[in-house]
Amino acid sequence: MLYKAALKLPSNADAEEVVQDAFTDIWKSRRSIQIQNSFHTYMAAVIRYKVMAKMASNKRGMAEAVHALHVEDNATEQWLSFNALRNEIERSVKALPEKCQLVFRMSRERGMSDKEIARDLNISPKTVEAHISRALKFLRVYINKSLSILAFATALIIKA
Repeated sequence: MLYKAALKLPSNADAEEVVQDAFTDIWKSRRSIQIQNSFHTYMAAVIRYKVMAKMASNKRGMAEAVHALHVEDNATEQWLSFNALRNEIERSVKALPEKCQLVFRMSRERGMSDKEIARDLNISPKTVEAHISRALKFLRVYINKSLSILAFATALIIKA
């Protein structure tokens, strides 16, 4: 999709250059960059501004560059979807049994290894693996069911 946005430029070489420059800039600032929303939304914005800058540097006026660049901006929709998914994940994690929830949070939120969790909770690494497997299976089912309900509700609202 990012390359597709960059194809608004007059040549494929320019499009490739813009995308490559965007990723190079991200790499150079990887230690200090703070992404507020999803990485995809951030990259779409970076590409959009680089394309406009490239068009402007190609002796086109900025107004013409903005007009020529008609990239669908669904950043708000993506942000809302991301937040809804994050809230759904949090609800589903809270629905896990207490010990399973604790192990899952230590693994996924704190980034602890199975061995570290086992040591901290004084349980075996196999028990940690079992808790994480149980949590992931539960989350998959819970979230799929919730998303199906959400899709159905959305379809009803759109038809109304």
